[in-house]
Amino acid sequence: MPSTHKKEKPWDTDDIDKWKIEPFKKEESSGPFLEESSFMTLFPKYRERYLKDSWPLVTKALDKHGISATLDLVEGSMTVKTTRKTFDPAAILNARDLIKLLARSVPAPQAIKILEDGMACDIIKIRNMVRNKERFVKRRQRILGQNGTTLKALELLTQTYILVHGNTVSVMGPYKGLKEVRRVVEDTMQNVHPIYMIKELMIKRELAKDPALAHEDWSRYLPNFKKRTLSKRRTPYKVTDKSKKPYTPFPPAPEKSKVDMQIESGEYFLGKEAKQRAAEAERAEKAKQKKEEKKREREREYVPPEESAGKSKKRKTTHD
Repeated sequence: MPSTHKKEKPWDTDDIDKWKIEPFKKEESSGPFLEESSFMTLFPKYRERYLKDSWPLVTKALDKHGISATLDLVEGSMTVKTTRKTFDPAAILNARDLIKLLARSVPAPQAIKILEDGMACDIIKIRNMVRNKERFVKRRQRILGQNGTTLKALELLTQTYILVHGNTVSVMGPYKGLKEVRRVVEDTMQNVHPIYMIKELMIKRELAKDPALAHEDWSRYLPNFKKRTLSKRRTPYKVTDKSKKPYTPFPPAPEKSKVDMQIESGEYFLGKEAKQRAAEAERAEKAKQKKEEKKREREREYVPPEESAGKSKKRKTTHD
């Protein structure tokens, strides 16, 4: 239905970015919060010394947003709380992400950037994606690449910060970049090489520069990598015969067991020593045949090749 309330809006011009998030100022706050919010996270023992040294830097950054932070070295935990000075409701959520990143070995100067607007983080758990430990280590190394080249390429293409540590991958950056990195990491752990995704991201980056292609479908420009595993499909050793056979009222004869075959060959009635002698004789016979076969192969190298009889060329005689 056509809208009856469609009026001219002189303030709504094309140069306005409707998706831009304006920074939240202290003047816009309605006052101190009625309830106190707090988050706590544990950190490993080896991070204790680093956190102790860098904690003044963390508290200084959180004080600007009115968040109090506590480091408990006895319990091995970090806690963030809102105070009477807190004016931004989202500040406590950013502080929660900050202590999470610090616990996952992200350097403090880098982790503090999570407090900025437009910055988000994602901690991807990769250990439960692959069961085999050796396979997990190999696929995790693919994310890094040789001398960290693959990781650096991903960071440049997605405009994010990536840290592969232990069983997790910590990512910081814009939401779009986080989504792309998560897709690459999950595909890599599912045995898809990250170079395919990097190539696709590079093509998308170049296509985005062209304003003529802004409203077109990019699928025809993107590479289409086909799986080649089906060509190497193993054929079964025993193929059952499914051809239609004539009907018989009698059931098929039962297959002979190992004991029945030994009774038929007479091996069943032999003693232990006789069985050993028969097995040794069989092995000796096989070894003899193999030896003769190898001898024939060696002699084949010294057989002279057949020489084709050269045709005598006739001289051309000129008649005067």
